[in-house]
Amino acid sequence: MFAVVDIAGQQFKVSEKTTYYVPRLSDKPNTSVTFNNVLVVGDDKSTKIGNPSVKGAKVTAKVLEHLKDDKVIVFKKKRRKGYRKFNGHRQQLTKIEITKIA
Repeated sequence: MFAVVDIAGQQFKVSEKTTYYVPRLSDKPNTSVTFNNVLVVGDDKSTKIGNPSVKGAKVTAKVLEHLKDDKVIVFKKKRRKGYRKFNGHRQQLTKIEITKIA
């Protein structure tokens, strides 16, 4: 069984007992989170598509930890002008495990 869920403005195709890295959530580690904005629910036989979301569908997940992604380096340069900008960014993520799709 799979579902397409809207989490923090991004869509993720999820299935049970798998882990995903999503944008940082405000919930504490080892707590349960329910996502009600389920766009598509399906299995091998049938698929339900919501308009905009499937009524009565929920995805429950467990927050495992909060962490940071790898550093993305932003380097800007204009040749022969002496202009150089060096900047870095690390995105904050939350690791979740999908426990139930209902």
